[in-house]
Amino acid sequence: MYVQPLNPTGNVGLTILASLTPIIVLLILLAGLRLSAWLASLIGSIITIIVAALVWKAPLEQLTYAWLIGALVGTWAISWIVFWGLTIYNTLVLTGKFDAFRDWIVRNSTNDARVQAILLAWSFGALLEGLVGFGYPWAFIAPLLIYLGFEDLKALQVSALANNAPVSFGALGTPVIILSAVTGLPLLFVSSSVAKVVAVLALLPPWILLYLVDKWRGIKEAWPVAIVASLSYILGQYPIASFVGPYLPDITGSLVSFSILFLFLRIWKPKRVLSLKNIQFNGGESKKYSRKDILMSWAAFIILIIVVTLWTGPWSPLTKVSLVTLEQSAFSSLLHKKVAVSFAFNPFVAGTSILVSWLIISLVLRASPKIMGEAVKRSFKQYWGGILTGLFVVGLAYVFNFSGMAYSLAWKASDLGFLFIIVSPLFGWIGCALSGSNTSSNALFGVFQLTTARLAGLPIGLTPALNSVGAELAKPVAPQTASAGVSTTKYVRKEGIVIRANLPWAIGILLYLIIIGVIYALLAPSLFIS
Repeated sequence: MYVQPLNPTGNVGLTILASLTPIIVLLILLAGLRLSAWLASLIGSIITIIVAALVWKAPLEQLTYAWLIGALVGTWAISWIVFWGLTIYNTLVLTGKFDAFRDWIVRNSTNDARVQAILLAWSFGALLEGLVGFGYPWAFIAPLLIYLGFEDLKALQVSALANNAPVSFGALGTPVIILSAVTGLPLLFVSSSVAKVVAVLALLPPWILLYLVDKWRGIKEAWPVAIVASLSYILGQYPIASFVGPYLPDITGSLVSFSILFLFLRIWKPKRVLSLKNIQFNGGESKKYSRKDILMSWAAFIILIIVVTLWTGPWSPLTKVSLVTLEQSAFSSLLHKKVAVSFAFNPFVAGTSILVSWLIISLVLRASPKIMGEAVKRSFKQYWGGILTGLFVVGLAYVFNFSGMAYSLAWKASDLGFLFIIVSPLFGWIGCALSGSNTSSNALFGVFQLTTARLAGLPIGLTPALNSVGAELAKPVAPQTASAGVSTTKYVRKEGIVIRANLPWAIGILLYLIIIGVIYALLAPSLFIS
């Protein structure tokens, strides 16, 4: 059995530098050379394998097998879910039901710009993140806000910063699913750990939106909306993430938040209305879409929630099926035990539940075979790069873990002891800022975070959760996300301006996350012990 060396170069500094190879390579390729994510991940995979073979002396055949296992996990645990989630979205668009839903929301958002920002960017944006992710909330919400009178840059800022809290459970829980896969921690435990951090984080963004739209006057005049928005989202998100799983928290959080806000605004409105554009909304039915169209759009989301909950919940036997397991083992010099990377093929994974949901939704919406085929075609055209990125970056991460590079990095990071709580979110933040993907950051740093926590005596669920939530907070400054987000505004190919505007906020919310991590570690560490 291959034995992972802790200090293969004989020099601690050089070993740490070598173990950072995947991060350095991705930084150069993505930020420096501005390559697309899939190509950068492919080149990064090749270079990581070479370093693992030459420096860590891992057998090339075993490294290749470990990479293949990671590629299968990336395809089956990530792409299979996202592709069918995106196909549901495209089917709703092609049948006109998504436009009906969007139009109904806009017409019921009142004339106040501060309320519009929270209803659309916060509540509705979380639904888009939960279904699709990958920058779509920006691209979809920003034009709605611009139509309502927001300046383009302000619309993009509001869309981006409202999207902080939902990202870990975005694309039907993909980041949390991959975090569980690479660490070997139980999926529900990881989901619950992330949910505890997100629940506190979610208290802040609605206040930021009020400030962005109307400075301190917005906070003074519309503060009840911020309180209701954050608490209602947590009410819909936290129980599902903690007791059902990571697939639906964004969707339930969004729908509960929007519904409660909608009812709240029937009994409370700000005394002064801040209207950026004179558009008359009188609620009720849209002029363009019928009541049936709106009800059918709601029905699609309800079908998705029911099918996924029954299929993937802890009570379901489907998620426990395993037909074939592939595994590559090594002996960890750090942990003094066998460690392994593995892939268990289960045909009934969450992605299959999304596929079944899509078939039922298509039947209920009476989508023709032509529309269904076009939805699949659109999804592949939109997501082929994401499929390759998931394949290559998780393959890279599995080589990083199997070779011992992750353990060499954790070996010295654990010397920080409790102070690692402060550093932990930074790794997630940097990983997502480079790749544009919370999922990629979790794949790369999940084992490192878990191993460091174990060596430093920290709660094992807390540092992986901080990695994931830290990654969320880099989304507003990630070039990959910004490129998708600005695609529907006049800031196309001007992502740098948007990123610079978002950077101070992204850093400020990261500091807030560090405080959350420290408080949990000091006052409630038992909440993050499996």
